[in-house]
Amino acid sequence: MSTQLATFAGGCFWCMVKPFDQYDGVHSVTSGYTGGHTVNPTYKEVCTNTTGHREAVEIEFDDSVISYDELLSIFWQVIDPTDAGGQFHDRGESYKSAIYTHSDEQQQAAERSKQALQDSGKFDAPIVTDIFPAKAFYPAEEYHQQYYEKNPDHYARYTVGSGRAGFIEKNWGNHS
Repeated sequence: MSTQLATFAGGCFWCMVKPFDQYDGVHSVTSGYTGGHTVNPTYKEVCTNTTGHREAVEIEFDDSVISYDELLSIFWQVIDPTDAGGQFHDRGESYKSAIYTHSDEQQQAAERSKQALQDSGKFDAPIVTDIFPAKAFYPAEEYHQQYYEKNPDHYARYTVGSGRAGFIEKNWGNHS
């Protein structure tokens, strides 16, 4: 088994766990914060958009079962890659989409996948998701972890009410 890490920011981290959690080879999906300058930020601090962090998920996966390219494909299908101001009704720096790469190979794969999505013509607007080298990842408070399992009714209402579910359905024909 070859365990790897993948880190993705796609708006509210509550909505970024379930899409990855359901795949064989994914060992864990942790909600947290990355990309900023504050050590051990709290949810309240990150929401002020002053720490530089984005809400993100860190995925531990077995790349002999599920590849990084497959995770990238899932990622693109659960975000709006054309939204430079956040994701759906969550606005601000902490909700902007990004891929945080853990190696040169991941960096190259992320850049290739972003370019392929842009070239596909799937979206009329430019693909604006950032690609950055991975920085320290800080797990979010426990009540944020596996939110879709702990609060299934609220999670379902949130994914619909935020516009995420409708966007995914319209553009990809499925939703999480």
